[in-house]
Amino acid sequence: MWKKAIPNTLYTVGIIICLITGYQYGIVQGQYGYLFGALVLIAIFVYLKIKILKEIKNTLKKP
Repeated sequence: MWKKAIPNTLYTVGIIICLITGYQYGIVQGQYGYLFGALVLIAIFVYLKIKILKEIKNTLKKP
């Protein structure tokens, strides 16, 4: 389970970094390429995070 908890934490950190980067460079400075890239990465991280959380949930259900 620890092997799956570490990537889960890294996905969360990646989402936070992408949010900060997308806001700072994309919205404040008006560079919309950074905003688009951050949104794409956030979507990927959220997909991977949901997938790994389902795997952890199934692992915990098994007796």
